[in-house]
Amino acid sequence: MAILACIAIATRRGGRHMTAAAFCVAKSSTGPTTSTTSTRAFSRNSLPFLTGSTCFGGSSNSKVLATSAASLISSSALMSTTATQEDVEKVAAVEHPSYEIISKDVVTEYGAYCTMYRHKKTGAEILSVHNDDDNKVFGITFRTPPTDSTGVPHILEHSVLCGSRKYRTKEPFVQLLQGSLQTFLNAFTYPDRTCYVLASQNEKDFKNLINVYTDAVFHPRATSDPSVHAQEGWHLELEDKEQPLTYKGVVYNEMKGVYSSPDSRLYRQSQRSIFPSNTYSVDSGGDPKVIPNLSFEDFKQFHAKFYHPANSRIFFWGDDDVKQRLDLMDEYLCEFDASPESKPASVVEWQKKTITEPKWETHPYPVGDDQPETNMVMVNWLLNERPFTPTEDLIVGVLDHLLMGNGQSVLYKTLMESGLGSAITGGGLSDELLQATFSVGLKGVQAENTKAVEELVIKTLEKVLEEGFSEEEIASSMNTIEFRLREFNTGSYPKGLSFMLGAMAKWIYDGKPTDALKFEEPLVELKAMIAENGDAVFKDFLKEYLVNNLHRVTVELAPSKSLESEELKEEQDRLEAIKSSLSDEELDDVIKKTVELKALQASEDAPEDRATIPSLELADLKREVTEFPIEVSENENDSGVTVVRHELASTSGIAYVNFAVDTSGVDYNDIALLPIFTRIMTETGAGEYTDVQLSQRIGTHTGGVGASLMKTSVTPDSVPSYAIYEGNNMITKLSIRGKATSEKTGELFSIFKLILTEANIDSNKKVIEMLKETKSRIESSIQGSGHSYANNRIKARYSVGGFLDEKMGGITYLKTVNELIKQAETDWDSVLKRLENIRSAILNNATCRSGMILDITGDKAVMDAIKPSVEEFLKSLPGDAVGEKLQDYYNTEHPWATKAKEEMATIAPLKDEGFVVPTQVSYVGKGGLLFEEGEKVHGSTAVVSRFLRTGYLWDHVRVIGGAYGGFCTFNPMGGDGIFTFLSYRDPNLDKTIDVYDATADALLKAAEELEDDPEALATAIIGAVGDLDGALSPDQKGSKSFNRWLLRQTPEERQQFRDEILNTKASNFKDFAMRLKNMKKSSVAVVSSKAAFESAAKAGKVMELKQVL
Repeated sequence: MAILACIAIATRRGGRHMTAAAFCVAKSSTGPTTSTTSTRAFSRNSLPFLTGSTCFGGSSNSKVLATSAASLISSSALMSTTATQEDVEKVAAVEHPSYEIISKDVVTEYGAYCTMYRHKKTGAEILSVHNDDDNKVFGITFRTPPTDSTGVPHILEHSVLCGSRKYRTKEPFVQLLQGSLQTFLNAFTYPDRTCYVLASQNEKDFKNLINVYTDAVFHPRATSDPSVHAQEGWHLELEDKEQPLTYKGVVYNEMKGVYSSPDSRLYRQSQRSIFPSNTYSVDSGGDPKVIPNLSFEDFKQFHAKFYHPANSRIFFWGDDDVKQRLDLMDEYLCEFDASPESKPASVVEWQKKTITEPKWETHPYPVGDDQPETNMVMVNWLLNERPFTPTEDLIVGVLDHLLMGNGQSVLYKTLMESGLGSAITGGGLSDELLQATFSVGLKGVQAENTKAVEELVIKTLEKVLEEGFSEEEIASSMNTIEFRLREFNTGSYPKGLSFMLGAMAKWIYDGKPTDALKFEEPLVELKAMIAENGDAVFKDFLKEYLVNNLHRVTVELAPSKSLESEELKEEQDRLEAIKSSLSDEELDDVIKKTVELKALQASEDAPEDRATIPSLELADLKREVTEFPIEVSENENDSGVTVVRHELASTSGIAYVNFAVDTSGVDYNDIALLPIFTRIMTETGAGEYTDVQLSQRIGTHTGGVGASLMKTSVTPDSVPSYAIYEGNNMITKLSIRGKATSEKTGELFSIFKLILTEANIDSNKKVIEMLKETKSRIESSIQGSGHSYANNRIKARYSVGGFLDEKMGGITYLKTVNELIKQAETDWDSVLKRLENIRSAILNNATCRSGMILDITGDKAVMDAIKPSVEEFLKSLPGDAVGEKLQDYYNTEHPWATKAKEEMATIAPLKDEGFVVPTQVSYVGKGGLLFEEGEKVHGSTAVVSRFLRTGYLWDHVRVIGGAYGGFCTFNPMGGDGIFTFLSYRDPNLDKTIDVYDATADALLKAAEELEDDPEALATAIIGAVGDLDGALSPDQKGSKSFNRWLLRQTPEERQQFRDEILNTKASNFKDFAMRLKNMKKSSVAVVSSKAAFESAAKAGKVMELKQVL
């Protein structure tokens, strides 16, 4: 909901209406992620949306609403809810002759002084938010409602960043990125708006980025150069008259990947079905069948219509000078005249509730030959025909949490426990657009049960309406949401980004932006309503907006084993018809344009054009590593437990706690069950608590509790820092994480102990549900994020750590999950015994205390307040405080490593493999060993590998090849020496491998050029340093400090690594190139379609194929 958008633009809420997936090239991990609207995503973070905390609900009585854990959070950013006159004057302090001040406000909840300006000449609106945050944010958003599914707003979002009037290179966006300290750099395409967002902690960098973005959106090269539209959108490609005609284009191939995902098809059909007559009935991202209908002229006109300042919403956040903000914007805006028709022309029309009888639609989705033929069903409602008030926004959000907030919420739980399907679809409320929707259903449904899914959804809602919600349920959801709002924890993502996206929920529809961000008064009002009317507050909304709402469409996707080939043939037939209709002269023209486009893409920018790109200098960089506080207390209070503390300046009264318990004693044959075991700890109940009661207790007293497996490769004492080692030494822990206010930390610790020692592992039905849900998630993820599975598979061939990742989360794990499902269904006692063995091994009385680590992050007040709770927790833990010392796995081979090495050759053989799934694109991986055991990795490798990601691979895999992304991974601190190439949503397979194979020679050439180009070398160094210095939330600072300690890195070693980056030479590029040329034991892993593998084999790229789906 809008009032929560500032925190939870949200995991579930954002996914329903998104048009494309984010792709990250600025980070050394695997890049793309799904379920977002970003289409270029150069952030160091792979998610543009802020997921907030994963919290589990709970409460015991109505008093909790008045004195909840959440309400005890203290923060200097939280002030009285009524702004004083002095506050308002402070907001209005800056006036400017080019602007009029429309409104002044203080969002006291977040210490944000807001001034809304209107540019006098153009009518552009600017929301200027001033505070003490040094992670400055700028954004410019245009309302861009499409009328068809050609994907024009999406293609334009890509295209405007390909050169502009002032910044004349082909890719100023990428070139700026190469030498920027940005903490976020991204663009999002929504169904009705397009956002361009950036952030930086360096003021010079911040202004550089703003200039490039602003010139790009208002004066793009794309509107005068058809080659940009051809490259980023679509074009016909032909190099020889005897060859078949093909479609190419970055967005075209991206959306082919999107439409290969059954989940994406389901969401798109659902959105279209409940919005039959407004802009949401079409796909702003683009339907691959329709994208080729977009002409260059229509493309230009769309920009002219919607990218005028009068239709823009401009946003600033941070501690920079407000007058300078206004001056900078005026430089661009003053060139334009007023355009009174721009804003009315972009108004998004309300969808009336025209469906008077619920509908049912059935559509096909592609499945593989070996994939079970199950259906997907989702029930969808359009909720509102008028804007919700802030309090109504909050009510709908709490109602959503009551129904779908976690696995124990009534609707979610009922569906999962029904046995009708394997995983939830929809996820409930989606409210980032003009009108909110609610969608829920199941995937993995047998054809004969599809109607039963809809019936169960409706009957469950009717039952809830009849029985209502308990005080415990209401208090749980209220507290969980209130904690999130007050904490304002956006992780590595800029707070200003979250604030902007929250404000946009109202502002983009001509509402007051700060209304979407103030939660104090709505909370007070809602609590008063609950005190007076109880659960009727939510029942009334449930009745009006769901139970009695007939504007409902159930969308079913039915499996089709022929759909993939049918769609491929449809495309081929269309292209053959186009080709046969062309004369020889027209075919010659297509060939000519193909050659010209490729020549343009391969050409270097002129020196004078490159000189237009603003840049930082090495002198602008901070040369010292940022260190974070840490205090280590071994055997604290003779407990046998190590306590690690990170005392920060302020954590807003919250203690962030990580309790780690050693898992090295778990039998190797049972480690595949650990991911399920960690879920059991919080989802099946514990001790006297049922799963629902445990969830409510967690939500009542904490900001969330979760468990996961932590596996970290560590360097033996005998090995120098940053050297390659065998990889047999690991620290493996079961990590229980949670957060609470200092007053509630005792309760948090009590929950930790409860789920560690008394989790209800004898939960046959629940475990089967979890396993089926895991199977469904992996199958969907392989189709949408095949690059990450290819990466895991490659690394599994070379290192123990990589193999264990594959075994517990890669393609291999899918087979294991299928076997576990069968075992749990037919021989539960054997599975239960394995789960019991895991817990017994973890809680071994003789050794468990020695392997326990309690890691706490908090400010001084928090640390002082929680001392008694810490002491009590340490006393209460299981195990002998003076028991045996755990093995020193820094210097002793981990038992899992011994077993893993025995399996690697058979389960992850060193060979080229292809994994067949239903898809229209490829995910191409190749890798090998750059360094061998004993060799030291120099810090310059971070500079060079980043240089390849943002340069050669970007140019040749994405720009020329047409893939949505091309990148590489290398972790200089990883100790394994593995380098991998990866591509994402790639129209090519064999040609991409050829690009990888040519990388070494390209890098050698680049090294020679860098010898004579110190500015280009400095740019590469700056970008690498920027990767080291992202903005961190308090809990992330503590986590980073803990990980450094766990790895036994010293400040001196970290500084040495940073110095090596700062002192990178052109010769280091040459050294890296020679290692690439001589890469050891290289191998390939590709996720693609059967047809693509057959085509690659004809080109000489033969792989051993394995049908996955």
